[in-house]
Amino acid sequence: MQYTTGKEAFLAGVRALLPAAPGVIPFGLVTGVTAIEQGLSPLTTIGMTLLFFAGAAQMAALQLLRNDAFPLVIIVTALVINLRFLMYSASMAPHFARLPKRWTWPLSYVLSDQAYVLSILKFTEGRSGLYGHYFYAGAGISMWLTWQLAVMAGVFLGAEIPASWSLDFAIPLVFLALLVPSVRNSACLGAACVGGVVAVLAVDMAYNLGLLLASVCGICTGLVVERFQRRRPGRVISPVAGDTAAEDTTPAEKVTGEKAP
Repeated sequence: MQYTTGKEAFLAGVRALLPAAPGVIPFGLVTGVTAIEQGLSPLTTIGMTLLFFAGAAQMAALQLLRNDAFPLVIIVTALVINLRFLMYSASMAPHFARLPKRWTWPLSYVLSDQAYVLSILKFTEGRSGLYGHYFYAGAGISMWLTWQLAVMAGVFLGAEIPASWSLDFAIPLVFLALLVPSVRNSACLGAACVGGVVAVLAVDMAYNLGLLLASVCGICTGLVVERFQRRRPGRVISPVAGDTAAEDTTPAEKVTGEKAP
C-alpha cells in the first residue's frame, strides 16, 4: 500500500520505529551515565549528544577520553565508526535525488541504523510512493527524540540506575530485531552471516575497526552471492506429466508453431 499524503507516511514511520525504541533507551541511559561518571557536566554531555547523534561513536569517544587519548585519535575513531553511514547514504541517495537541500540536509542529520533499515525496506519494495521521505523523516525524528531523551535520563538519573538491570544486553537485541526482517534472500543471508562472524572475530581490533571490516566483508559476500546467482543457468521446465502432445513436439514446432511434415 502506497501512502497518499505526507502526514500518513510520516505517522507510518513513527509507528514503524516504536517497536525499536525500547531497545535504544538502555543504550542511551548507559551513555548518559558513563559521561557523568567521567566528570562531564550535564550541559556538555547533552551538547555532545546533539552534535554526535551516533551512539557507538559517542561511547568510543567517551572511552578514549577516559584514557586521555590524543584528540586527533578520538576524531579519527569516531569517523571510522561512522563510516557505515556513508554506505547508508549512498544506498538511499537515489531515492532522495529530487529533494531540495532544505530536505536532504535535515534528513542526513537524523540518519540512524534503525531509520535506515526501516526506510530502505519500504523503498526497495516500492511501497513508499511519492512520500518516502516523509516516512523516513517520521522514523528518523522519532529515533532522534528517543535517543536524546534516553541520554538526558541517564545524565540526570546517574547512579539511581542499578547495575543489576544489565542495560547493555538490550543493545544487540535491537539490531537483531532489525536484521531478521531484512534477510529475504541468499545474498542477504550470506552478507549477514559473514558480517556477523567477522564482527565477532575482529571485536578486539584497535579503534573499533572490526565494525568497518565486518561491514565491508558482509557487503562483498552479498555481491559475490548475487553475481553467482545471476550467472547460474536458468532451470528447464519439464513438460506436464501425461501431456503426450508436449512430449511429441519437436524443437522446430515449438519455435514456429507449425507441424513438421
